[in-house]
Parts: sequence; C-alpha cells; structure tokens
Amino acid sequence: MSNLDEFLAGERLDDVVFYLSDAYLDDDSRLRSVGTETDGGVRLILDGETGRSAFEAGTGMGAMEFAKTAMGAEGEIAGSLDDGTCPFAEEAPDDDHEIRFVFAFAEAQNEEVGGLYAEGDVVHAYAHCTCGESYSHKWVVGERDAE
Repeated sequence: MSNLDEFLAGERLDDVVFYLSDAYLDDDSRLRSVGTETDGGVRLILDGETGRSAFEAGTGMGAMEFAKTAMGAEGEIAGSLDDGTCPFAEEAPDDDHEIRFVFAFAEAQNEEVGGLYAEGDVVHAYAHCTCGESYSHKWVVGERDAE
C-alpha cells in the first residue's frame, strides 16, 4: 500500500499531502527530490509540521491561512490529490483552470461534531487554480479512491 493509499484510508492522520504542479514548481526545486513525481507534478506526504513548512516554503503562504481562504468555494478535487475541477471555470471560461497546488489533511472521526465527522475520518483538500482562485473539497475516508 502506498503512502497516498494509507493517507486516503485514514491511516496517516498526522500527515499532510502537498502537491505542486510542474508548471508551478521549478525544475531544480529540492521538493522534487523529496516527493513522488506524478504525471503533472510532485506529491509529498509528510508529517504535519514538516508538511506545513514545505507548503510555506513552496508557495510563500501559510497552510492554514490558505485553507481558510479556499474554504470559501467548494470545488472538486480528485482523490489522487493532484487534479481538480475549478468551480470558477463557468464564470471565467476563457481563463486557464489547472491545479497549481493542493494541500490536504485528514481529521479523525468526531461524532460530537456531527455531519460528515460522525460518519468517519474526513479528508480536507484545498486547491489553488491557475486562474488565481482557491477552492476546497472534503469527503469521508473510504468514499473515494485515488483516481
């Protein structure tokens, strides 16, 4: 089972996933040597503190501040955490709408909170699009596979 599969199964609740597209990441970035190359970029699965630091180093913004900004719009982020559908594409169809980067973490089931959190562990994913907008997507662990 890969690190991503373990994360998506809720077995790495202390870790975060950070994905950077090739278009956003410099060819000589040291993040390439730390992460796993994908078809369109690099995915890193790191312990929470290291992951938040890597996110800040790679994007210039704090992970949780980015997440709060992205929560304002709900979009579709692939289970593989390296692709998505920007919810602003209909409003601005002439703009380019490709994932620049994704930040994701999983939160343990919490029946007291209710909603999705009562159903199981929840993956929170936040994406930044080439159009300049950010969006979020969350789901209960086990309801999606890495695509």
